[in-house]
Amino acid sequence: MLDLTPDKSALDPIEIASRDEIQSLQLARMKWSLAHAYENVPHYNRAFDEKGVHPSDLKSLSDLAKFPFTVKTDLRDNYPFGMFAVPREQVVRVHASSGTTGKPTVVGYTKDDIETWATVMARSIRASGGRPGDVCHVSYGYGLFTGGLGAHYGAEKLGCTTIPVSGGMTERQVTLIEDFGASIIMITPSYMLSVLDEYRAQGLDPRKSPLKVGIFGAEPWTNAMRGEIEEAFDMHAVDIYGLSEVMGPGVANECVETKDGLHIWEDHFYPEIIDPETGEVLPDGEMGELVFTSLTKQAFPIIRYRTRDLTRLLPGTARSMRRMEKVTGRSDDMMIVRGVNVFPTQIEEQLMKVPGLAPHYQVELTREGRMDVMTIMTEAAKGHEAEDAKSANAKALAEYVKGVIGVTAHVKVAETGGVERSQGKARRVVDKRNL
Repeated sequence: MLDLTPDKSALDPIEIASRDEIQSLQLARMKWSLAHAYENVPHYNRAFDEKGVHPSDLKSLSDLAKFPFTVKTDLRDNYPFGMFAVPREQVVRVHASSGTTGKPTVVGYTKDDIETWATVMARSIRASGGRPGDVCHVSYGYGLFTGGLGAHYGAEKLGCTTIPVSGGMTERQVTLIEDFGASIIMITPSYMLSVLDEYRAQGLDPRKSPLKVGIFGAEPWTNAMRGEIEEAFDMHAVDIYGLSEVMGPGVANECVETKDGLHIWEDHFYPEIIDPETGEVLPDGEMGELVFTSLTKQAFPIIRYRTRDLTRLLPGTARSMRRMEKVTGRSDDMMIVRGVNVFPTQIEEQLMKVPGLAPHYQVELTREGRMDVMTIMTEAAKGHEAEDAKSANAKALAEYVKGVIGVTAHVKVAETGGVERSQGKARRVVDKRNL
């Protein structure tokens, strides 16, 4: 693989600033962000007052622990635009993500927010080994999902030739990579393995492809998968992290020269690690739940947002900013299946639409080859035990899940009483993927 270590002179000065400089900037920006949220978002005004805190109480970065958390239900309770801190007319773009109910979480961006997002995405692509003039093939989905457009604007900001392919049509993906000479691909890791299979199906040697960097996000992936992709394509595979509530992709990124965890762009996003049970802030190095506070967002400031992702913070290496380890799991029951966030309650909602099925279920996650497989184990309601009825009801549930959630699921319908009953908290998800 090529040595793609960037020239330090090409970096943003803050990336390699001293910790004192970074923390001084964070404190100034945090004071602004707390005041902006308090003065312009009714939810934060109420939440701060109920907690007995005021933005002026922030004297040091550690004082952030005095302020209330934000959780996903806060966003849903203020659907669609109640969390915006600027008039709707100043919001130039809206993205949304699905959740446990039919109501999505909605995020907005001012013109300056879009510029900030493009800047941190360009920084992420550069950290991955990308350079101005590279051909960047974007296979993340475009639309309300933040992945495609976030990657797109960042690639253009860096000065890449940007190819907005989106997902699907794998044969065409390979053709365009080869014909356009893509040196960077931004894609989910599981879909990259499908691209690899297509290369081989076409009789092409992936090691001779023009690709030199793959930037992978939107779903968990292992270092074993990294090794397989790097060996197959003779290219670098790096990790990117983000979530729509905080900005989108580009909150943190691995550096190609070290690949030792994701550097958080701390000049825009302030991280904390908390005990998921008590909410206590934990010191760097300890495993816990990742929490983010935005420092520069105008339209949609977010204060102490609980991501539910489990990781730990580590000192910077290739950059001065701290690193987060690869996410090892979640403190809630959300599943990530082929890049799609799925909650058991979503499955339950669809299950309840099928009268011939009892309200007992368990979701099993496995991996066939390199692809995630979701199987819903449920059981027949009394009076619907006939095989033709079970088959019809399984088909109906699979269609509901695909239509509403967007994930293909296998459905197995057992006899009445055939699904494991809980002796306390139900075990809704059995993950056998060994992520």
